[in-house]
Amino acid sequence: MPSRRALLAGAGLLAAPATLRAQAAWPADKPVEVIVPFPAGGGVDVMTRLVMPLVAAQIPGMRPVIVNRTGAAGQIGLEATFNAAPDGYTIGATTIPAHGAIPLERQVRYRAMDFTFLCNIVEDANCFYVRAESPFRSVADVVAAARARPNHVTYGTTGIGSDDHLFMLAFEAAANTPPLVQVPFAGAAPLIPQLLGGNMDLAVLNVNDALQLKREGRVRILAQGAARRQPEAADVPTFREEGFDIIGGASRGIVGPPGMPPPVVARLEAAFRAALNDEGFRREAGRQNMPLRPLVGAEYKAFAQSIDNSLKALWQVRPWRG
Repeated sequence: MPSRRALLAGAGLLAAPATLRAQAAWPADKPVEVIVPFPAGGGVDVMTRLVMPLVAAQIPGMRPVIVNRTGAAGQIGLEATFNAAPDGYTIGATTIPAHGAIPLERQVRYRAMDFTFLCNIVEDANCFYVRAESPFRSVADVVAAARARPNHVTYGTTGIGSDDHLFMLAFEAAANTPPLVQVPFAGAAPLIPQLLGGNMDLAVLNVNDALQLKREGRVRILAQGAARRQPEAADVPTFREEGFDIIGGASRGIVGPPGMPPPVVARLEAAFRAALNDEGFRREAGRQNMPLRPLVGAEYKAFAQSIDNSLKALWQVRPWRG
């Protein structure tokens, strides 16, 4: 009679081909849900809808269905992605640093670094926008005003714990200023009219959030938080050029739940690489004001880990609450 060990080994040999067949068959006649944790029409949504048809074109039979699952500044959609079955039929968009900031603020049903990191696509630097007639002509003017009038200089953001808010916290720490007064909004769309109306001193946004208004001369950018000047705002200095060693922005990409099958991950990574190298995609991304920063697989996860480490360090110095 065969031993129990032999029987278990035999069962493993029988199960392994079935598992491999299931993975090799992906995607079967079943759509792949792509969860966007933000409203339709926003930057993350536009990016996802632009790239996923090109990804699907690389994988015969793949039918992506994009679903907006909004709420709690992205938490609801991220939890849905994280807790989905790791079979390749659910993936989701995300944006860093909010991805890792939310679990620092409150209890969530996901672990930021345990997702399957597939591909970062966009990175749009944070910046200080002011209206055209603002007395602030430089970042130094903002610092001087913050020190001269503690708790009086106001700034708009797209929400508590957003990349905009976190960037300002890092700036306050780097510039050693008293805290400025945040005015949070539910996105850039409601914020920008208030900036134009003079209802705040400045706005912390991404470079491309109000670029057309800059081109029309209605707003100015004092500095941008990129490592080097973004081509869309080549006339704007970086914060490092202005003497403040800070970098920040919104990095938007695609993740999956933990434990996705390696063959499925490999196929998705290869498809994302091909999609992001597509000339048509690059042209359309430029037209949509989407600054690209492709990071695939392990490179994307390493980047996410570095941001997560920085967030935890910032939390120790200037904690925030959602």
